[in-house]
Amino acid sequence: MDRLDVIDSCTRMARYADQRDWEGLAGVFADTATLDYTSLNGGEPVTLPPAQITEGWKNGLGVYAATQHLLTNHLVTVDGDTAVCTADFQATHLKTDGSLWTLGGTYDFDLARTDNGWRITGVVMTAVWSDGDR
Repeated sequence: MDRLDVIDSCTRMARYADQRDWEGLAGVFADTATLDYTSLNGGEPVTLPPAQITEGWKNGLGVYAATQHLLTNHLVTVDGDTAVCTADFQATHLKTDGSLWTLGGTYDFDLARTDNGWRITGVVMTAVWSDGDR
């Protein structure tokens, strides 16, 4: 059951972001989570509370008419109250002019078991390819 619950937590992150369900999105993260999107944006990883994560994603994804993040090929390792999940992703971003920007790569999630289920404590996104104009 842990394996499926871990996968569900990771999938919820993508689903809630695409549905613009910011409250649901905040609920998939632990009290703080480290985000590493340096392969796409440069800079350094950041550790933030869920409210700041969702506000940033709301602003970043808000420039697109729609997005769809697909996760697949989940590999899960559970070790007591922590877990790691690696998944391939494809993220399609529909711009307001009708053009697309699509990105593919991997997500590496760190999770912790809490009283409220598995929560994401870290995300490393590794961009492998993209198509279209960001």
